[in-house]
Amino acid sequence: MDNNNQPENQPSDAPKLDSDHATNLPHQTDAPAVKSDENSKDQDHDHNKNQDQDQENKEEEEEEKKKKKEDEEEERTNGDEKKEEEEESKDEPDLHYNLNTILEDVDQFLSTPHGSRDREEDSAVDIPKFIDKFLDLVDAKIEQYNNEEPNAKQRECRVPEDESTFLEAIDRISKLKNAIHEMKLEEEKNSLINRIGSTQQQAISYLEEEFRFFLEESRNSDSDPATDTKGKQEQDRCAFPEAESDQLQFPGYSKEIVNYLNKIAKRMISGGYESECCQVYMVARRNIIEDALLKLGFEKHSIDDIQKMNWESMEREIATWIKTIKQCATILFSGEQNLTESVFSSYPPISASLFSNLTRGIVIQLLNFSEGVAMTKRSAEKLFKLLDMYEALRDMVPKMETLFPEESANELKTETTTARTRLGEAAICIFCDLENSIKADTGKTPVPGGAVHPLTRYTINYLKYACEYRNTLEQIFKEHSKIERADSTSRPHFEGEQAPNYNPSADNQSPFSVELMRVMELLDSNLEAKSKLYRDIALSSIFMMNNGRYILQKIKGSADIHELVGDSWYRKRSSDLRQYHKNYQRETWGKLLGCLNHEGLTVHGKVVKPVLKERFKGFNALFEEIHKTQSSWIISDEQLQSELRVSISAVMIPAYRSFLARFSQYLDPGRQTEKYIKFQPEDIETYIDDLFDGNPSSMARRRT
Repeated sequence: MDNNNQPENQPSDAPKLDSDHATNLPHQTDAPAVKSDENSKDQDHDHNKNQDQDQENKEEEEEEKKKKKEDEEEERTNGDEKKEEEEESKDEPDLHYNLNTILEDVDQFLSTPHGSRDREEDSAVDIPKFIDKFLDLVDAKIEQYNNEEPNAKQRECRVPEDESTFLEAIDRISKLKNAIHEMKLEEEKNSLINRIGSTQQQAISYLEEEFRFFLEESRNSDSDPATDTKGKQEQDRCAFPEAESDQLQFPGYSKEIVNYLNKIAKRMISGGYESECCQVYMVARRNIIEDALLKLGFEKHSIDDIQKMNWESMEREIATWIKTIKQCATILFSGEQNLTESVFSSYPPISASLFSNLTRGIVIQLLNFSEGVAMTKRSAEKLFKLLDMYEALRDMVPKMETLFPEESANELKTETTTARTRLGEAAICIFCDLENSIKADTGKTPVPGGAVHPLTRYTINYLKYACEYRNTLEQIFKEHSKIERADSTSRPHFEGEQAPNYNPSADNQSPFSVELMRVMELLDSNLEAKSKLYRDIALSSIFMMNNGRYILQKIKGSADIHELVGDSWYRKRSSDLRQYHKNYQRETWGKLLGCLNHEGLTVHGKVVKPVLKERFKGFNALFEEIHKTQSSWIISDEQLQSELRVSISAVMIPAYRSFLARFSQYLDPGRQTEKYIKFQPEDIETYIDDLFDGNPSSMARRRT
C-alpha cells in the first residue's frame, strides 16, 4: 500500500504500521457482517451504560467535594467566630450570670458613644454578647417571680430582697431600648430591638401587678378612720412586723412599702407606661377610699333619694355626712396627698393630677348631699342640722383647699360656696318661718291653770338653741340679708300691732339680732292675746307671770341670747312681771282684805255685831273659794311659786291676825265663835301653801 492511498487528512507524521503487524490483522470478509453489526450494537450499549455510570459517579464526587468544601467553610467560619469570641472575651469582663455583675457591663456599654443611624458615615454598632445574656437573666428573674407560690407574698407582704437589683435591671432595659433605637445596627441585629421590647413588656406587666398588689394588700387597716372592732378582726391579710410602735396614719403604708411603690412608679413612667401606672393607682386608691367612707357610714345618695327620706333617716345621714367631711378634711385627703406625693415624688404634675382626680369625686358626692338636703321640704326641726352642715363646709373646706393646686382649689371654692349658700338660704327661711308659726298659733282654748304655754316653751327654747349658733347665724343673715328682709318684714302683723322698730344699722344690732327681737315681740303680742282668753283676771295675770318668768329665766341662763336682747329689754320684761304680780294680788287678795276692813264695823264707837258676823262669813267663804280655785292653778317655777306664797302670807296673815285680835271678843264664846271664826292665822298660812300646785284640794279633806 503506497502513500497515495493514505487519507488526505492523515498527518504525515502519523505512525505507520509495519508489514509484520499488518499481516497479523484479521481478515474481514463479507460473510460475518451481520454478526459484526450486532456486536457493535452491544458494545455501544455497554459503552453508554458505562458512560451513565461514570456520570453518576462524577456527580457524587462533585457533591461530596461541595459538601466537604461547605464543611470546611463552616469549620473555618466557626473557627473565625470562636476566634472573634475569644478576642471579644479578652476585652469583655467575665460574666458571672447574675444581674448584679452584668449591670456594670450594660452601664459601660450605654455610656460608650455609638454611631447614629441617621448618619451614613457612621459604621454599624457591634452589639456585645452580654446584652443577650442580660436579657436572658431578666427573663429568668421574671419567670421566677411569676412562678412563686401565689400566697407566699400575701402572707408576708414584704418587698422582694433583690428588688433593687431587679428594678435597676428594668431601668437599664428602658435605657437600652432608647439607646439601641438610635444606633446604626447590622440588619440581622435589628431583631434585638424586638427582643428588648418583649422583655420590657414582660417586666412592666410584672411591675404593674406588683404595684397593684402592694397598693391593695399591704395596708394596715387600723389606720382607717372609724375602724370598729369588727374591722380590726377583719384586717387586711398583710401584717407589719417591722412597723413602728406608733400607730400608722392613713393611708397606712409603711415607709418601706411607700419607697417600693415609688421605685415601681419611676420605672413604669420612665419606661413609657405612665398611663398604665396611673390607671392602676387610681383604681386601687379609689376603691380603698370608698371603703374608708363606707366604714364611716357614708353612702352615695341621689338627690331623689334624699328627697324621699324621712326626717329620722335624714338626721342620721346628716350626722354621718358631717363626720365624713371632717375626716376627709383632716385625715383622708391630707393622707392621700402625702401618699401620692411620696409615690410620684419625681413627677409633681402627675401627683397633683392623681390627687385631684381621686378626691374630686368624693367632694362632689359630699356637696351633692348637702344640696339635696337644702332642697328638701323646710321645717323648723331641720334648722340646726342645716347649721351643722353649714359650719362643716365653712370650717372644713378651707383646710381642703390648701391641699389642691390653685386651679382645682378655685374650682372647689366656687362649688362649696354655692353649696354653702343654699344651706344658708334654707336656714334663714326656716328661722324666719318661726314668725309664721307664732302668728299661726291662734287657738282659742286657754292653757289650764294659767301654766306656761307650749308656744312659749317652743319659741324660747328654739331661740335659745339657735343662739348657740349665734356667730353662724349672724354670718348667714349678713350674707343673705336680702333674703331675710324679703322673707320676714313683708309679712302681716297682728291686727292693731305695730311693727317692731329696730334699725339693722344700729350699734350692736346685726340682721340676726333684729330678726330675733322681731320674734320676741311677736311672742309677747301672742301671749297678751291668749291671756285675754281667761275670764278670771287673776288667772290671766298668773298666765302672764308664768310665761314671763319662763322667758326671763331662759334668757338669764343664756349669755348669747341675753346679750342679743340687751339689758334694757330684760329690765323692762322684769318690770312687766312685777306688774302682773301686783295685778294678781289686787284682783285676788285685795278683795279678801276688804273683808277685814274696819270701816263700817262700828257706829258711835260700838261694834255692830251683825255687820261683824257678815264680815267673818264673807271672809271665810271667799278664802275657801280662793283656796279651792287657786290650788288648781299652776306655777311651775318653784321660785315664783314660793315668792307668791310668801307675798300673800305677808299681806294676809298680819291683817287677819290683827282683825281677829280686835274683833273676836265681840263674838260669844262657844258655838258662835266656831261658826264665824273658822280659821286661825296658822291655818291661813297652811292653806296659802296649798296654792298653785295644780291639785285642787278641799279644806274639808284637810280638816279630816
